[in-house]
Amino acid sequence: MKVRSGNPAAQLGTLMSAVLLLLAACGSGWSQSAPPSLGLQEQGPQAAPPPSTPPPEENPGLINEVGKLFDKLPSILPPIKTPSETMNDLSRLAKPSTMVSGRIACPASSNGAPDCKQAADQLCQSKGYKEGKSLNADSAEKCSAKVLIPGRQRKPDDCRTDTFVTSALCQN
Repeated sequence: MKVRSGNPAAQLGTLMSAVLLLLAACGSGWSQSAPPSLGLQEQGPQAAPPPSTPPPEENPGLINEVGKLFDKLPSILPPIKTPSETMNDLSRLAKPSTMVSGRIACPASSNGAPDCKQAADQLCQSKGYKEGKSLNADSAEKCSAKVLIPGRQRKPDDCRTDTFVTSALCQN
């Protein structure tokens, strides 16, 4: 191998690297073996088998902790249901219901907020059902005619916001 660098330290480092590579490649091919035994056995005490190696210590790293999590996973998760069992559970939970449309004003509750549950019940009862839940609501600002007078200053009590239930899910 020819090194073109003029630096003697670089030449020595390259040479040492090449020698180490050769030794590593050749060293793996030279194995030591026991001397041939020609079929005779010594009559002496038997050599004890080598002691068993202790179990490897636990590695407290992230990979080991994730592995432990996967070992515990079946006990954490609920059992998997068949599709028919899932459909049976869902059909037991779902009540027969119908969506209706209309427009009923939500009355004000004691705290001043609109009570749209009562309006949804009224909308469903007008369609022949027992009760309902609001699906969609709309709101509009309703003002008195005083706001239309030119030059008049608008006061806080001139307008109010009304909320309406426009569709509800009704049940018997």
